[in-house]
Parts: sequence; C-alpha cells; structure tokens
Amino acid sequence: MRRLIFDHALLPDGWADRVALTISDGWIETIEPDAAGEGERIAGIALPGMPDLHSHAFQRGMAGLAETRGPASDSFWTWRQVMYRFLDRLTPESVEAVSAYAMMQMVEGGFTALAEFHYLHHDSAGQPYADRAELSARIAAAAGASGIGLTLLPVFYAHSGFGGLPPTEGQRRFVNDLDGFARLLEGAGKALAALPDARLGLAPHSLRAATPEEITALAGMVPDGPVHIHIAEQMQEVESCLAWSGRRPVEWLLENQQVDGRWCLVHATHLLPSETAALAASGAVAGLCPLTEANLGDGIFDGVNYLAAGGRYGIGSDSNIELDAPGELKILEYSQRLRDRGRNLLVQGQEGASTGRALYSAALAGGAQALGRRIGALAAGHRADIVVLDADHPDIALARGDRWLDAYIFVAGKAAIDRVIIGGEVLVEGGRHRARDALAARYRAALVGLRA
Repeated sequence: MRRLIFDHALLPDGWADRVALTISDGWIETIEPDAAGEGERIAGIALPGMPDLHSHAFQRGMAGLAETRGPASDSFWTWRQVMYRFLDRLTPESVEAVSAYAMMQMVEGGFTALAEFHYLHHDSAGQPYADRAELSARIAAAAGASGIGLTLLPVFYAHSGFGGLPPTEGQRRFVNDLDGFARLLEGAGKALAALPDARLGLAPHSLRAATPEEITALAGMVPDGPVHIHIAEQMQEVESCLAWSGRRPVEWLLENQQVDGRWCLVHATHLLPSETAALAASGAVAGLCPLTEANLGDGIFDGVNYLAAGGRYGIGSDSNIELDAPGELKILEYSQRLRDRGRNLLVQGQEGASTGRALYSAALAGGAQALGRRIGALAAGHRADIVVLDADHPDIALARGDRWLDAYIFVAGKAAIDRVIIGGEVLVEGGRHRARDALAARYRAALVGLRA
C-alpha cells in the first residue's frame, strides 16, 4: 500500500490540488483532493496515462528506411514493400529487442498502455515456430521489460486481397488458417500470464486479408475481448472493396458484422458522410494514428463530423516512427485545421473550451475502451497509470488547469514529462526510463544484425 500526494491532478470531475492516491497492488483504491496527512509527495501535474491503441512494435526498427524517393507513384504500397524486405531478417531475439525499445520510448512519450496489433507469427521461411506463439511471447516479454500495460491482439492474416486471394511471398510470415490461429491464440494467452493486468483480444488484419466467413469465426474466438481491424486506410483499398462487394469497407463491415463497443476500426480514413455517422452510432472506436497516417500519405480522418455525430476515438503510434502521445494529438487537430482552414476544430462545447482538454479526454476514453482495460482515469478501481508533467517547465509554469493541457500538447510536448508511473511503479524520472540504457543497447545490437 502506497499513498502518493500530487500537487495537482486531473480527476474525472476536473482539476484538484494536493491529491492523495492510495495505491494497492497497482490499483487506485482511494482518491482524496485537498489531502492532509502523510504520504510520498510527487511534485508536478498528474494526468491519467494515455493508451496507445495501435502499434506494430517491430516496425520501430525500420524507422527512416523508407524516406528515400521511390517511383513516381510512391505511396503506402511502395512503403509496404520496404517493410516486407525488412521483416525478412527479423529473428525472435530481434523482435523482442526492437519491441522493448519501442515500448520504452512509448512510456517516455506519455503512453502507459498499449494495444499491440501483432501480425508477425512465423519464421523467415513462413513456417510456424515449435511454439506457434513464440513471437507473441516475445511481445509479452518486451512489455514486461518496459513496464507498459499490454493488450495483445494476435492478427489473423490469410489472403492478399478481397475475395480470398492467395497470399503473396512477402506475406508468408503472417499467414494462418483458422485452426492454426486458434492454437496461436491459446499460446498467446499463456504468454500473457506473467504480466500484471494484461488483456487478450484479436484482430482480423483487414477485409483484404480475411474473408467474411473468417471474420465471423474470429469474432467468436475471444467473446469478451477487443476486436481491432484495419479499415479504409487507402483509396485503393476502398476501390478494391467496391469492385469486390459493391460496398465501401466501413459500409460493408457495419452491414455484415455485429460491430459494437468492443471493436476498434483503425484509420477509417476514407469515409462518406453516411459511413462517418454510422460508425459513430455503432459505439466502436475509431483508431487514429496521425503521425503515421501523415508519414504514409494516407489522408485525413473526418474528425469534425465524426465528433458531431457522437463518435469515439483514440490514438495510436502504428509504425512507431515517433513515440509521442501529445504529438499524436497535436497532429490530429492540426490536420483538421489544414483541411478546413479553421482553428480549434476538435472541441465540442461552448466558447472558451480548451482544445487540449477535449483532445486528451476523448483519447483517454476511446483508448481505454479499445484496450478493454480499467485505465484512462485517476479514479478508484482503475490501474494506477499516471503521467506527471514538470510544473516548472518554462512552457507550463505560468499556465493553470486546462491551459496545462493546451501547453503540453501544442507547445512543450513530451519534453514536459517528468515522471511516468505504471501500475503504481515509477518507471520514468526526469523524463528518462529507468531501463533506457539496457534496452537501448539491446536495440542497437539488434539493428547491427538486421542492417548488416
């Protein structure tokens, strides 16, 4: 049992001063604003830790490798070829080393929990490991080394295109049939047993990679767990779906699956107004990854109309080119401003409402829902996941209340993070993860082997 006393904290009903949190076995038991008495004082501004609802951790190792001009039609699809070549060289050891480094950087960047959309399952020849869940176990080990909370989403991938087309050679490390995937899922669940409060879900990779019958079967394999899927990221995907089914991807999914609050539709970039409204009404979460979506040239999610329709969203780091929770939120808002030539667009409310508060609160709620865990709030019964901002940081020192969040997201960024606490344990102090040196050394050694 620990009693931590924060100078300031963002609670579900607003800001409070001198807030005491009683923490037991990683969970918040009680909260007391204007607290008296003894406890461990932690200076600064306490925020609920941000969930990262979409990551491919191994891709951290290829960051920067696709920033060279390709053919005139350079796009997501040419980037994917670079990714296929990179993953050919990954071993279980390098997957773990790269993933642990990425997760450590997530924690330093303000993320305290992760949904790992994990589709790399087999060896470089496309053969299952003796333990089908070998690489899922490596992801779990990486989460343990970094301390980040984990929702593991083993990915089902069987086809290269709509209508059940055969997979390509570059996809050989991903591919399973339903029986093999069920065994992989069982092994992944066992791999999570050593982690505190880990959660198992699953992910049909996309409508390209799984048939309607397979998606229906998959949704029943983890009846109460999260279900995530890539959807409508690229216009080529939308056009191919129309040619196959006569429906756009989101339109088809909502008509043919029981999409509800346990679903997360990742990217959902290219939607008609009717799809935007229907997605909002479903109760599912839109999983937005603004830094990666900008890097890949995906397009801009229609956040303004989605919010007006009551939609829920969270943020993810996807390809992990930059691990930065406030940065993802800033680019999300800025993308709307660039498209609509306006300002403060993702805030619903009266004049004077804070955009930073609106962004942060929405992403907390959507992320917690998408991960299927009791996180995203400084409240009794929630995991003690806390990001503490340095109240003396020059860009924050003169702010107060919601203006702290405005300054954090739009000005100071992750440089304002002083401490990060996950499950009641301090993992970051002075902006630096306690295992940074060891995890960085493992990462560098892995890259030497991968890029030699």
